[in-house]
Amino acid sequence: MITADTPIKFDRRKLKDSSLLELYMNILKPRMVEEKMLLLLRQGKIAKWFSGIGQEAISVGVASALNADEFILPMHRNLGVFTTRKIPFNRLFSQFQGKPGGFTQGRDRSFHFGTQEYKIVGMISHLGPQMGVADGIALADILKKENQSARQAGKVTVVFSGDGGASEGDFHESINTAAVWNLPVIFIVENNGYGLSTPSNEQFKCKSFADKGIGYGIEGISIDGNNLLKVYETIKTLAESLRENPRPVILECVTFRMRGHEEASGTKYVPKELFDIWGRKDPVHNFEKYLLGEGVLTEEIIEQYRSEVKKQIDDGLETAFAEQMPKPDTEKELRELFKPFIVGESTPSGATTNMRFIDAISNAMKLAMRKHSNLVLMGQDIADYGGVFKITEGFVEEFGKARVRNTPLCESAILGIGFGLSINGHKAMVEMQFADFVSEGMTQIVNNLAKSYYRWGQNADVVVRMPTGAAVASGPFHSQSNEAWFFKTPGLKIAYPAFPSDAKGLLLTAFDDPNPVMFFEHKALYRSITEDVADEYYNIPFGKAKLLKHGTDLTIVTYGLGVHWALELLNTNSDIAADLIDLRTLAPLDMETIYESVKQTGKVIILHEDTLTGGIGGEIAALINEHCFEYLDAPVMREGSLDTPVPMNADLEQNFLPKERFKDKVLKLMKY
Repeated sequence: MITADTPIKFDRRKLKDSSLLELYMNILKPRMVEEKMLLLLRQGKIAKWFSGIGQEAISVGVASALNADEFILPMHRNLGVFTTRKIPFNRLFSQFQGKPGGFTQGRDRSFHFGTQEYKIVGMISHLGPQMGVADGIALADILKKENQSARQAGKVTVVFSGDGGASEGDFHESINTAAVWNLPVIFIVENNGYGLSTPSNEQFKCKSFADKGIGYGIEGISIDGNNLLKVYETIKTLAESLRENPRPVILECVTFRMRGHEEASGTKYVPKELFDIWGRKDPVHNFEKYLLGEGVLTEEIIEQYRSEVKKQIDDGLETAFAEQMPKPDTEKELRELFKPFIVGESTPSGATTNMRFIDAISNAMKLAMRKHSNLVLMGQDIADYGGVFKITEGFVEEFGKARVRNTPLCESAILGIGFGLSINGHKAMVEMQFADFVSEGMTQIVNNLAKSYYRWGQNADVVVRMPTGAAVASGPFHSQSNEAWFFKTPGLKIAYPAFPSDAKGLLLTAFDDPNPVMFFEHKALYRSITEDVADEYYNIPFGKAKLLKHGTDLTIVTYGLGVHWALELLNTNSDIAADLIDLRTLAPLDMETIYESVKQTGKVIILHEDTLTGGIGGEIAALINEHCFEYLDAPVMREGSLDTPVPMNADLEQNFLPKERFKDKVLKLMKY
């Protein structure tokens, strides 16, 4: 077991002097950059800094040992990854200052960015989610190798976690999935003794993170994270092995954080003697001393290297300081929320087949899988079993288990894998067995998928299918309408069709779109409605509502099962002449069609199955009031389900749903 008292024993093995000098230069750079950043912090020239002093050997050893085309997913104490990958200092310094020359155009902070050019995917503040992303990147590498020459060398992915972050559920989900799927991922745990101020004995019970490996059926290794050569040789050996024999490994690197969580938090909670003990194990000074003793390094070379690095730092700072801060541009900010994508509405002209809603979904997925050879489907029980609704029945026979993948019960990791696949050149579909279960993966959706393109230009080519809704007597946890959870999150597109033909066309568009799409499918419609649907591949653009009925008395705005409730009302009450608008997509939202109708009828009601409070109808009502006030002859009305959980009993459920109250409110609106 590695402890603070374990001496650093360097072993150069067969490394040439030139390789040792390169490693020395690599570890010198982040130390000197940090020393400069701490000085600038005291001068008020940068706002915040997360120090990795004392931990540099891990980042530098990892980045030095991997091939340049292999992805690394670092955290905020891994400056050495960025410098060893040779990112120009001026770009790093611009990133630290929130300037356009960085990687996020001022939209995110120091190390919260990624770059395809340098094969780095930065963290988000939630710490754990990047581990699932690493799984997805590794899965994409395996799929690429299977599709190409078997003799082609494999690749390995490395992802970092701290000892504190290893307490998160994503840690378990991601390692377990990587183990089940034999993904070539090295999960590095930088065990520096503290999660912010919380010591290890209040974070976990195990003696070493290597002990966790046996629980997943994988290797667990613990090494001295302050020994640069040990980190380098360990990563190099593991990477060579994993490229030939893909599998995950947990690698604990024992180290110590010599400064606060970030500079403002200080270190008063850490016993002073620990700094003295670990100070003697400083990775830079010890490696330097070793190389001097080996005759590889001289004082002259040290001075030369320091002079070179100082000049690079000074030149980079001069360039970054001279750069202007980004000028706010509202149009640009909104435009760069999504990767550009334009699709026209295609009018199918060929043969048709009478399809149920569920058949149209299945047919669209088959056509998308045939068109996009890089599309991977993932979900619980979707392979041989065909999914709980049998939508993917027969898919394994046509597309194989590599592309139609059963997953463990771990929504967050699988959504992260979807993002990782996208980063590494694939498309992904993640099926929530029931939309209710998506709460287990909220961070991945609203913080990774939704924000990545805006933050650093990386689109998330992921479709999340959501079997949703009540009216099937399934109770509180299999019946929720949760589209509003995502409606308020910028960066997500949302589709919610009501008919088989729309379901097919919109789903095909979702698969073509390189941006994240939440695709809602009402379970009560799966087998209850049919329609003649074109057999061919066709697209329906997002953001284009459909006027199903025309009338002058009032406007009804709805979507999903609400469309069929409204149709039933209008078909059984011929005296009500209404414009019936099926939104079809909720983000983007076709407000122009709504405004045009309201200006003609002067009365409007918005219907949705979701609970009334906080539902999408409130936002639509506010927009109508803002843009059509002078045309209104009555208050804008809404109707939704009761503000309670969804009850299981059929009678209670019908009372919960807004169908009957909607009829009453329409009649009330007619009287104005």
